[in-house]
Amino acid sequence: MKKEHQTKESLPLLPLRDMVVFPFMVVPLVVGREKSIAAVEEALSKDKTILLCAQKSVKVEEPSLDDIYPLGTVGQIIQSVKLPDGSYKLLVEGMYRAKVKKLLPIKEFLNADVECVSTAVDKTIEVEAMARSLVNQFEEYVKLNQRVPTEAFATIANIADPDQMADTVASYLTMRVAERQAILEIIDPVERIKKLTEVLNSEIGILQIEKKISSNVRKQIEKAQKEYFLQEQLKAIEKELGQKDDYKNELDDLKEKVKQAKMPKEAQEVALREVEKLSRTYPSSPEATVSRNYIDWLVALPWSVKTEDNLDIKNAEKILADDHYGLEKPKERILEYLAVLKLVKSMKGQILCFVGPPGVGKTSLAKSIARALGRNFVRISLGGMRDEAEIRGHRRTYIGSLPGRIIQSIRKAKSKNPVFLLDEVDKMSTDFRGDPAAALLEVLDPEQNSTFSDHYLEVEFDLSDVMFITTANFQDNIPFPLQDRMEIIKISGYTEYDKVKIAQGFLVPKQIKANGLKEENIKFTQDAILRIVRRYTREAGVRNLEREIARVCRRIAKDVVKKEKDLKIRLTGKKIEKYLGPVQFTEPKKEEKSEVGVSTGLAWTEAGGDIISIESTLMTGKGKLTLTGKLGEVMQESAQAALSYIRSRAKEFDIDDSFYKKMDIHIHIPEGAIPKDGPSAGITMATALVSSLTKRPVKKDVAMTGEITLRGKVLPIGGLKSKILAAHMVGIKTVIIPKENEKDMIEIPKNILKDIKIIPVEYMDQVLDIALEKKRRKTPAPRPKKISPRPAVYQRLPIQT
Repeated sequence: MKKEHQTKESLPLLPLRDMVVFPFMVVPLVVGREKSIAAVEEALSKDKTILLCAQKSVKVEEPSLDDIYPLGTVGQIIQSVKLPDGSYKLLVEGMYRAKVKKLLPIKEFLNADVECVSTAVDKTIEVEAMARSLVNQFEEYVKLNQRVPTEAFATIANIADPDQMADTVASYLTMRVAERQAILEIIDPVERIKKLTEVLNSEIGILQIEKKISSNVRKQIEKAQKEYFLQEQLKAIEKELGQKDDYKNELDDLKEKVKQAKMPKEAQEVALREVEKLSRTYPSSPEATVSRNYIDWLVALPWSVKTEDNLDIKNAEKILADDHYGLEKPKERILEYLAVLKLVKSMKGQILCFVGPPGVGKTSLAKSIARALGRNFVRISLGGMRDEAEIRGHRRTYIGSLPGRIIQSIRKAKSKNPVFLLDEVDKMSTDFRGDPAAALLEVLDPEQNSTFSDHYLEVEFDLSDVMFITTANFQDNIPFPLQDRMEIIKISGYTEYDKVKIAQGFLVPKQIKANGLKEENIKFTQDAILRIVRRYTREAGVRNLEREIARVCRRIAKDVVKKEKDLKIRLTGKKIEKYLGPVQFTEPKKEEKSEVGVSTGLAWTEAGGDIISIESTLMTGKGKLTLTGKLGEVMQESAQAALSYIRSRAKEFDIDDSFYKKMDIHIHIPEGAIPKDGPSAGITMATALVSSLTKRPVKKDVAMTGEITLRGKVLPIGGLKSKILAAHMVGIKTVIIPKENEKDMIEIPKNILKDIKIIPVEYMDQVLDIALEKKRRKTPAPRPKKISPRPAVYQRLPIQT
């Protein structure tokens, strides 16, 4: 059968974007381009016939002959509505195929010289069979594709013409523009039916897979997994298409990260096993979250990352000197470490413990050490820690478990050889959750910490390259096994001279800058700083000194803002009270005159050294000994020992043998609200008692410290440097110390030794000869045999003699 169509030689051409119109197809169109509107108006003005051709690219606004497909469909405009904006809404019916021969030169719209394409088909049995097969396939397609209305099958079934049937089926199929154009360009209806049969087969296969996926997802929803509907559908689609899903890509990335982390063999095997376990776990399950977090921790640790040490000793010495004044012992120890490291190239991490009062710079010194070595710095505070898991971590069986603070800090440091500060190691406690001090034994043991095992990781991590530094205020509070693993470096309090130098070189410039002042606004004289140290602070360190300097700077900053001009203030000792108010502390003073029964002792406190006056008086009574001034047990025993010593030597001191039967003795130490303890006031109390019993005054400019035995032996004491500095501050000229403390004089600054006379003694009679004004002893006292001194034991209380 042949079809013949008569057409004009030229027709207005309407280019279509993203659309192909087939013959016998009715489609709505919206026309908005200027030339397209002109083409529609041209068609409407004549017989409403127009040529519909698809554009090759939707981005072209004004297409030429090369921009459109040459084969299109001649259509009849059935309805047209002109919209307010000038555009048209059309309903067009495709009639037959036509080929564009050329475009005619008309500027207003596209006008094409067209050639009608005739389709011819002989209706044979074979063609009939192919047509029926196409109808059956289309029926199956309609059943599977819910987007095609069911009436479409009835329409196709009633079409007898194979050419019309093929074009109508093509109009219902979901295809891209290029695919639809390819079918439009198949002129032979038989070939077109064959092509459509192939397309329908493919579409039916895809729709059947979609139906299978939907069926699988529906079954899973029935099993109470509705929340995973979208994920399962996506997963099923990717499985059918043979593509990798994101979860598998993520697992591959994890494996690669494990290999790049350069872990030890054991740790890498554990990590890879965990990744394998994760691959078999449902992504949204709690177990997957636990495994993922564990792998992330393993990958994030710096298993093989080390910073290079700066072994320039001169540079390290300069950094330490710039950051801190004094502190010679710890600085020297760090320089020794650097020297050894430079010679041997490799050595185990050092474990140092800085012991000293608050505010002397222990924590900041650790930071300076890290800067001098060129290492990363991390710090954890152990104050109040009472759970072993804080050190070793929690096992992964617990929800929300994490590694211990050691491993967390190593991850934060991003290197395996940082300077690691364990602050306040003397302030840990113990309860039912374990003893963190015991857990630190492995961490701080150079022979064991190379195989440190955290409960969370359950694989060994090498801590032997870490330089551990601990700090403490009181050595006695550190468990002895921990002390045994650390090198103790004692940092004593600063002298007044040190504090003045620190304030001038560090604290004053820092606070001037912090409070927005300029150096010309304020100038602290040495006298002003010394007055703040003596009358507004009472400490071994410089924290309160810095606070007081900051107070002064804030007051001056307020004056600068109020007056809106640059002030120039020179602070002297007399002007300090204007900014800081009344003095907070009275200066300790020596005795104004030599008195009977009053001796000057030396004590140690948390704030440094101090002087104490020990008073004794005699009253008629029955030999009762009264001790007042809130004295501790050790100090009371020292008073008893001093009294027994005097009773045993009464004849040598020209004292009545029976004085203890006729007199009551009262020993008092002023500032009774402050607890006092320790054995080193023994010789001071003995001197005061002998002075009262013999009526010999004690020299006002002599101070003393030392423990007394029943045989008159003077035993060594602690805190000598702080005590000597306290004596120097009040103007004491002579200090009596135990002979065995002579070795400690090396710690005392040379400028102090020039101003004060230090006399080492071994026996109590030497003390009395130096301290009392007159000698009345008729015969020299026999000297006891030399005995080995026992180590002094000091109780931690505010004042320690």
